Amino acid sequence: MHALDAHELYRFFHIGDDETAALRGVSFHLGAGEIVALTGPSGSGKSTLLSCVTGLDEPDGGHVDVSGVRLTRRSEAERTRIRAGSFGILLQSGNLFGHLTVEQNLRLQMLLAEKEDRERIAPLLESVGLLHRAAAFPSELSGGETARAGLAVALAADPPILVADEPTAEVDRDTESRLIGHFEARREAGLATLLATHSKALAQRADRVIRLKDGRIVRD
Repeated sequence: MHALDAHELYRFFHIGDDETAALRGVSFHLGAGEIVALTGPSGSGKSTLLSCVTGLDEPDGGHVDVSGVRLTRRSEAERTRIRAGSFGILLQSGNLFGHLTVEQNLRLQMLLAEKEDRERIAPLLESVGLLHRAAAFPSELSGGETARAGLAVALAADPPILVADEPTAEVDRDTESRLIGHFEARREAGLATLLATHSKALAQRADRVIRLKDGRIVRD
């Protein structure tokens, strides 16, 4: 049984009389202890796919199973419950609550997943270069700091499946290397990681690279 299975996912968007197919029958799996990199040009469907596999968006066709449990076409409450216990998520829309400090955002994520461990917070923030910003609010962070704080939140509860959209887009090379070390440590621990990325360094360290183009998988 895979950590994640996506079966023939379709997603259509309508603007007036025009219809755009963002996903066109996408199928793939993600195994425990596996790092999979999603690549492809902007507009190829990577972000839409990540939203669908985490249950944040519903596909128009196909379905998603998480550790053998159907995620698709459940009630919002059921999808939220499955998501909280199964995923750490960093999408381009962000995952920080503005009224909480960076440290409080991490603690909240741990509480939601019922995995509170305050001793993990400082090492995790240090690994993304934000220990000195633990008491800062999201509005006080730079763009790069916001991205790194969001990734720390996604990693906070050591989720079975980490899903991240461009996690190293706004970090320097040293920070990227530390983050890749995080992903590889997850692999050693048997945890699954799905990353949409343009980073060649990150793709080279993945177990598999899935390339999307025009809403279809063109290479796996």
